[in-house]
Parts: sequence; structure tokens; C-alpha cells
Amino acid sequence: MNIILFDSEVRAQLLPFTFLRPVCELRIGILTIREKWERQLNTSVSYITQDYLAGKFPIEYASENYLVNGSVLPSRQLLQLLQEMEIGQAYLKGEELIAAKLDEEQMERLIHDEDFGEMRGADIEDTQFLKINNLWDIYRLNGQALQDDFDLITQGRTSQPLSDTNRVVGRENIFVEPGASVEFSILNATTGPIYIGADSLIMEGCMIRGGLAFCEGAVMKMGAKIYGPTTIGPGCKVGGEINNSVFLANSNKSHDGYLGNSVIGEWCNIGADTNCSNLKNTYEEVRLWSYTEERFVPTGQQFCGLFLGDYSRTGINTMLNTGTVTGISANIYGDGFPRNFIPSFSWGGAAGFQTFRIDKAFDTAERIMSRRNVMLDIQDRLILLRVYEDTAQYRHWEKKR
Repeated sequence: MNIILFDSEVRAQLLPFTFLRPVCELRIGILTIREKWERQLNTSVSYITQDYLAGKFPIEYASENYLVNGSVLPSRQLLQLLQEMEIGQAYLKGEELIAAKLDEEQMERLIHDEDFGEMRGADIEDTQFLKINNLWDIYRLNGQALQDDFDLITQGRTSQPLSDTNRVVGRENIFVEPGASVEFSILNATTGPIYIGADSLIMEGCMIRGGLAFCEGAVMKMGAKIYGPTTIGPGCKVGGEINNSVFLANSNKSHDGYLGNSVIGEWCNIGADTNCSNLKNTYEEVRLWSYTEERFVPTGQQFCGLFLGDYSRTGINTMLNTGTVTGISANIYGDGFPRNFIPSFSWGGAAGFQTFRIDKAFDTAERIMSRRNVMLDIQDRLILLRVYEDTAQYRHWEKKR
């Protein structure tokens, strides 16, 4: 099956994390949405995404093509429906397109923004699957996504043994990949599965209450306290206290400080003793900045913390208020609580912001990535430059010059 994962209108509701990637490259549970589809169908997938991302995330089409909404996670029912699809058929949930099957000629017309004919729509309102519609869905649905991924990845496989130095409850719900190291820690998997990825390291004295996805090459510093369901993506380094949060990949929160009900992008660094509120003192519903509405909107959530865009950083002792949304490549520091919406390429804090110039942002990104032997290539630079230009409208201080 030639699967093409497309960005729907939901993409704008998932900014800032979809500034630099298609929706399907978001991580929830153990795997990204793309990786879930590839594992379920034993095939590679391609993308329909924003024009400025298409060079890095290209489309590949064949004689038969299954277009699937990139915000949808695969389920057994949905996979069965895809197998039964015919050319020219589309599945809808409400008014939103979930999947469609097109031939090569229809794909050519679609790519060139031409009419590709009538589609036969079918309502799949009763079909069960997870779908990310808003930023807070990433941590809110993480527990079920984690369990589904755990079942998928571990089926028919045998875990590496845990060292006897650890205290373990619910051992049957723990899976350890080859090369992982865990010593003198406490693991409780009765509240959710614990997945420990290949070549990861959990240092002495860590306390873990599942579910936990601790992905390949991740490091947990001594004495960390982790409450599930939490995902620590590949290459991340974490410490302190973390509750029901998702780290996409390659980001650091190595020191003490609290983080809860939050989503952290890639190549971020959270400074020592940074603390983020995830509950208002009034216990009221949290309102969150919306890029589509360009205002703060209700979330329906009482617990809602930090959404930190890629390449962003906080200084030591930074305090962040409930429901803070930070764009790409922001540097936050100083006394007091900065505003709840921090635009991309901002430099400052509660006392005010200035623009983090794009040349400086490139230099910093290069240094961050080189520490993990990853290069900031020309495609990455062009994407960052586009985001820098597109987000200038939110840096209101530039208009006052």
C-alpha cells in the first residue's frame, strides 16, 4: 500500500510544533504518527505538507494511493477499512476527510491543483481511532497511544532482563531493549507500561511510575521523578520532576525543576530550576494561545503547562505560567513570569523581548545539533528562514521601531 499522510487544517492548531514538520512527524506514545503507520503496514510513507516543507518531506505516488489524514493514529478498525477501499472512495468523520484512495492520474491532478473528479464519500463516525486536534491532545491522549505502541512493539518479543539492583512492581508491563542500562532505581508499571529504548540510560536513584516511553539513546539523570503517562523522545536528557509530558526528541531538561502536562519540541534546553505551572491558583479552565484564532482560547483542561517550540531555551530559575506557548528558537530568561505567548525568535523575558536575529539563530542551532553529531543543512536553514519571516507579525516590538 502506498500511504501518503497529508496535513489537514488541523495543522494550524498544532503550531508551533508543525512549523518545522508535517503533523505526522509529531511523537505521541513511543512512536511518531508516521512510524506507527509504517510499522502497522510494513511500508514506508510519504507526505503532503506545506510547500516550504516539501523539499525535506517529499511526496511519492504510485498507481494506487491511500491518502490518510496525518493527525490520525492507526487503529485495527481503520486499517481494515483501508484494506476495503476502492479507487475514488473517501472516508469522512463529520466534515473532515480521514482517508481517500486515488489512482495515479487523480494524484497528478491533485498535485497540480486541478479537478480530479467526484469522490464517493462514506461516513465512518463509528470507527474507533485516536486523533490529535489540539496541542493538549498530545499529552492528554499519550497514555492510550503509549499502551497501543507498547503492545505493537513488544508483541512476540522478549525483554532484556532488569538488573536485580532495581525495585520493580508490575515487571510484566516493562520492556527493555538491548543496550539499555537501569540500576538502583524504582519502577512501578502497574499504572501503565514502561518501555526502555535501546542504548538508553537510567541513572541511579530514579523513581518511575508508568506509563513511560523512554526512547532510544535517552538519558535520565540521578534522582529523577517521572510520573506517567510521559514520553521522553530519542536523544533526550531529563531530570527533576516530570508529569504527563511529551518530549519529541533531542531536548534537555537535565536538572531539578517541575514540568507537567507539557509538550517539548526538538533541540530545546530547559535551564536548571526552571519551573512551569500546570494549574491555575483559581483551579479554572486554562486558556491557551491559538495561532488560528490569534487569541487565547479555552482548552477544557484544568491541567495545562508548557508548549515549547523547537530550538527554544530557558535560563536558570525561569518561571513559566500556566498554559504558556512558545514559538521556534526563543530564548527566555530573567525574573518574573513572561507572557503566556512568546513569539518565535524572541529573546528576553518578563522585562520585555527583542528579536533573536536569524543569523544568530542559525549559529546557535548549529552548535546545539553538533553536540549530537547532527548537521543543520541547507533545507533546515531555508525552513527556519521561512518561519522567521512568517512569524514576524507576532513580534509586535518590531513594528514600533
